[in-house]
Amino acid sequence: MLETVTADSETETAAAPRPVSGALELVLCAVSEPLAAAWDTAAEGRPQLRVHRGSVLDVAAHAVVSPANSYGYMRGGIDATYTHVFPAIEQRVRSAVLAYHGGELPVGEALIVPTGAGRPGWLITAPTMREPAQTLAAETVHPYLAARAVFRLWRDGALDDGRPVRSVVSTIATPGLGTGVGGVPPEVCARQVAAAWDAVFADN
Repeated sequence: MLETVTADSETETAAAPRPVSGALELVLCAVSEPLAAAWDTAAEGRPQLRVHRGSVLDVAAHAVVSPANSYGYMRGGIDATYTHVFPAIEQRVRSAVLAYHGGELPVGEALIVPTGAGRPGWLITAPTMREPAQTLAAETVHPYLAARAVFRLWRDGALDDGRPVRSVVSTIATPGLGTGVGGVPPEVCARQVAAAWDAVFADN
């Protein structure tokens, strides 16, 4: 089962933000203290966000986020960890990208695929870069676009069997978005993820 949702581009009409119904939790994970401190700031005043100092795979989450590239290659950083723990995950992601987007998932869109494990049962791929191992510009908004795509998928997406994503995923664990090889400063990533949360889950 897999599903896709498109984060509206600047030329499209954005869906009106809707309040979160039910207990959704976003776990902001960091294995470095600079990112953890930036996440602490992002979580302030947002009770559905919490910070975990450690790996995303230490969290009892229903889904984890892969901030990969547009082609679905998962060879470095946290993605290499995912492929070690979930051996079939790269092929599942690449097959989904091919089926839904002709082989290239644009930055600003997201896909959800099963991991084949009990928990996390799902992986959400939301590219932060087009090409593998791409260094992002200092003024990039890619963390915002990736996070917004994840949150819209969580809010509005449906699986192939028609079930809403949010009915099977109530906790998502995410690493930094673009903070590894992409070179995005932790505070920039955290600020953009918080802004994306507010944009999608307004009034919460």
